[in-house]
Amino acid sequence: MGKSFCSHGLKFKDMVKFFRVLIICYGVVNGKTVSRQKVLEVERRINRISRHAVKSIQSADGDTIDCTDIYKQPALEHPALRNHTIQMTPSYDPSETKTMSKWDHEVSSVIVTSQLWQKSGSCPKGTIPIRRIRRSDLLKAGNSVENYGKKKPSFLHQVAQLNGSQNSDLLQMNHSGYVNQKAILVAYGYRFLGAKGDIKVWNPYVESDDEYSTSEVCLASGPNHDFESIEAGWAVNPSLYGDRHSRLFAYWTADASKTTGCFDLTCPGFVQTSHIIALGAAIHPISLPGQLPYQITIYIFKDSNTGNWWLQYGERINIGYWPPELFRDLSSQAVVVEWGGEVYSSKLGHAAHTATAMGSGNFPEPDWGNSGWIKRMRIHDNSAALKFPDWVEAYSDEYNCYEAYYVSDYVEDPEFYYGGPGKNYICP
Repeated sequence: MGKSFCSHGLKFKDMVKFFRVLIICYGVVNGKTVSRQKVLEVERRINRISRHAVKSIQSADGDTIDCTDIYKQPALEHPALRNHTIQMTPSYDPSETKTMSKWDHEVSSVIVTSQLWQKSGSCPKGTIPIRRIRRSDLLKAGNSVENYGKKKPSFLHQVAQLNGSQNSDLLQMNHSGYVNQKAILVAYGYRFLGAKGDIKVWNPYVESDDEYSTSEVCLASGPNHDFESIEAGWAVNPSLYGDRHSRLFAYWTADASKTTGCFDLTCPGFVQTSHIIALGAAIHPISLPGQLPYQITIYIFKDSNTGNWWLQYGERINIGYWPPELFRDLSSQAVVVEWGGEVYSSKLGHAAHTATAMGSGNFPEPDWGNSGWIKRMRIHDNSAALKFPDWVEAYSDEYNCYEAYYVSDYVEDPEFYYGGPGKNYICP
């Protein structure tokens, strides 16, 4: 069985693997012919990632989690990180950071989520859990396997990020041609070193496999056409994950998603340190209308000693970090913070609009809470305390499709509600 197949010298050790690849080489994926070269690219990428796994865990949702040697993770393949020394923990404990609201100390009453794969096993210390990429998802990844895990860039960035300008007129731009739309609460400043929020987890409808819906905390900097951003939250993204489950995600870009960055660990960049949380894994349980609210807490903060941007999950787990070597402006600070939802589709800004939903799919519902919401929003600036921003503005690209609603009066702590169904009678 040492014979080469697909005419490129690829060898297989057993009959099962041979027939699987043989079918791919001469078959179709979603009605499209699969090239032999692409099959080889897929096999190389799968093998490059999985060869360092010391243990594999099969999740009930069909995912395979590979417990991978922390020093063999994808991040260290980035050219800027070839000699990188992994920072195992932040230089300080962000949970001990002083806050400016008593509400921050009532976390024990909040219902949080876990990850489904954790019911099937755990990864040992010294490894990180990596969700195994499926061959079928890689084969559907555009013209090149290298496109897998990347966002498609929008023509412009929806939120003006010009030197921290607070001119709301900059938000009123023509959005025709955009492939992503947002409903967000945005804060401008001259120096943001962290942002935090409690995000209610839903499972919105996503119409097409090449569309997605996310809810997130985002820090950004740089000019409109070349902005840098780091983001984390939950997403329903069929083209990335191969299903419509709500999943934990992290994302970065250094050039408005034109060539750099990706979701999770699908490209070199994000350095993971946690052996507990898997980026891209399904969140469990999720919220249902009229029932218990489930949420995730996301906190992104800059380590003042190393410059690393740390991602913390659920008040206590530091998942890992984005090194400053990945960025230019973000290597020092962010000038914009966003909380809210984003929908990607090629059917935006014109009829017929996509029916992909944001949040829960409902327009903002402050009274009943059956829409997307983010609470306990905080920023870290030059002060030593986490605090609510001095200035914020609610903003949506198309309020007839996805709306944003900010509540600050008669509440213990400011709240932000957002979402919508996409296509409806006022969003044709």
